Amino acid sequence: MGKRDGTESPERPERAASNVLWRAACWLPALLLIAGEVFAFLTPPNYNSAPFFSAAPLVAASLLSARATAVTAVIAVVASVDITVHRGSPSTGESVTENVTVLTVSLLALGINRVVRRSDSRLRSARGIAEAAQRAVLPAPPARLDGLRVAARYVAAQADARIGGDLYAVQDTPHGVRLMVGDVRGKGLGAVEAVAVLIGAFREAAEGEPTLAGVARRLEHALRREGGRRAGIDQFEGFTTAVLAEVPHGDAPVVRLVNRGHPPPLLVHPDGTVAEAPPDAHALPLGMGELGEWPDRVEERPFPPGVTLLLFTDGVTEARDAAGDFYDPRRRLAGRRFRSPDALLDHLVADVDRHTGGHGDDDMALLAVRRTEHHRTEHHRNDHHRNEQQRTEHRHPSVPRRTAATLHNE
Repeated sequence: MGKRDGTESPERPERAASNVLWRAACWLPALLLIAGEVFAFLTPPNYNSAPFFSAAPLVAASLLSARATAVTAVIAVVASVDITVHRGSPSTGESVTENVTVLTVSLLALGINRVVRRSDSRLRSARGIAEAAQRAVLPAPPARLDGLRVAARYVAAQADARIGGDLYAVQDTPHGVRLMVGDVRGKGLGAVEAVAVLIGAFREAAEGEPTLAGVARRLEHALRREGGRRAGIDQFEGFTTAVLAEVPHGDAPVVRLVNRGHPPPLLVHPDGTVAEAPPDAHALPLGMGELGEWPDRVEERPFPPGVTLLLFTDGVTEARDAAGDFYDPRRRLAGRRFRSPDALLDHLVADVDRHTGGHGDDDMALLAVRRTEHHRTEHHRNDHHRNEQQRTEHRHPSVPRRTAATLHNE
């Protein structure tokens, strides 16, 4: 996918190669027409060049526009008739048959082109709806948020897909900047519905729950309610692996994590060191609470300025090369330095694509967050502004609130 809204990756190599082949194929109808003329010129009159002229509009029907297909069909019919008239033929009936064949195939090609164009229009409409759904369900997070630089990507395994069961979310809350990356079991509309439920529950819980463990409990309850509404096997086996993270407001250089059966995040340091942040105690994925209740453990990890927190789904760690070897992001990123979270994600997506040879079979959701060198929170700035405003109003007790604020701004 081309980068449009901050959630998509650079163009894949196999797609670029496909575009080159497509442009080359569009010249095939013209080459067939030329080949028919050359064949007629170099062969005796009893040789038939009608197959070339019949094939040209048929090929154009699936590759070119309606106008280009019509032009190709007219040239094919005119060329066939012209060759018959000027070269002559041993049999008049054979000549008529050749021309009628070319004309019939040309008319058929125009009908095929109309059907293809209508199907393409419906497909473009479906893709547009899918892209709109992705932007609604997985909106691009702000590039800068409370002293953090943020980047996100969603990479579909299929080139024409736009949304699936992988998800990410970023929320600035009174308790800190909270993040989530998850992977819903299954595919299709059921997975998309679960994604919407999870993100909605996360945004509500992130604002109201004072602890990250409380957010995890709310997500668990939301998935269990959703599972009760879904029929079939998903009612009993549906689950979501997820990592929840919280960067507290202020200058405390830590990040808090809750891992529910998800690949552990990575901490990418400015000197190229890459450290994994596995959970001290493993927990079941979200949606499997009926197997046993246990308290979520919130774990703290150092998160100093310049370090990038990288969260991703198993589309990264389960990507295989031709020999069947899994992609190891910790090893592949070690020793590299990235100027921004966007640069890190661009490199990671391209490197996974090289590893799989462009044949990845699972979606990827990626989220990268870097603490900046000067981490002064927006909440602190707002508090400072409110304190200054209160001091101004205290000095001017007779001035209405709006006027006092205006004087302070001036």
